[in-house]
Amino acid sequence: MSTAATAGALAAGTLHRAAESPGFLSPTGVEITFLLVGLVTLGAAVVTVTTRQLVHAALWLVVALGGLAVEYLLLTAEFIAWVQVLIYVGSVVVLLLFGLMLTRAPIGRSPDADSANRWVALTVAVAAAGALVWVVVDAFRTTWIDLDGAPSGTTEVTGASLFQHWVLPFEALSVLLLAALVGAIVLSRKAKAGSPGAKDTAASGTATGATRTRRDQEGAR
Repeated sequence: MSTAATAGALAAGTLHRAAESPGFLSPTGVEITFLLVGLVTLGAAVVTVTTRQLVHAALWLVVALGGLAVEYLLLTAEFIAWVQVLIYVGSVVVLLLFGLMLTRAPIGRSPDADSANRWVALTVAVAAAGALVWVVVDAFRTTWIDLDGAPSGTTEVTGASLFQHWVLPFEALSVLLLAALVGAIVLSRKAKAGSPGAKDTAASGTATGATRTRRDQEGAR
C-alpha cells in the first residue's frame, strides 16, 4: 500500500470516529433545549433572590424548580424529575405560600425583604457556583449520556443503584431528618410552655375561674 493510500485511510478513519463521537460543534435538539431551559431556570433563580415581593419570589421559585425538573427529563432521569415536582414544587413551595398567608406577609413590595449584604451574598454565590461547576466538570469530563440507549433514570434503575451502593448514606439521611423533626417539636413545645403569653393566659384563666366561683357562692347564699 502506498503512502498516499495509507494517509487517506487514516484520514477516513479519523473522520468516521469524529462523526461518531459527540461534540460541541454539532449540538442536537435535546442539547439546544437543555441549554435554553437552563437559561430560563437561571433567570428565574436570579429573579427569585432579587425581587422584593415575597409572593413573586415564591412563584418564580416554582419556575426555577420546574425548570430543573425539565432538565432531569431531558437527561432521561424521569424518576428524579417527578420527585422534584412532587416534593419541591408540590410541597415546599405550597408550604412557603401557606406560611406567607398564615403570617399575613405583605403582598406588595417589602423593604424588609432586602439586605445590605448583597455583595457578600453575590460573592458567596459565585464562589459556590464555580466550585460546583469545577467539581462536576472534573468528575464527568469524558462521560457522555446515551439518550438513545437503554433508560438510565427510571425508578427501577435508580432504586437498584440507591439501595445497593448508597443504602448507608440514605439511612443516615433519614435518621438526620427524623432527629431534626424531633428537635423542632421539642423546641416549639418549650417555647410555647415558657412564653409570657402562655403564663398570662393561664393567670387570666385562673382569675376568671375564681371570680365565677365567688359569684356562684354568693348566689347560693
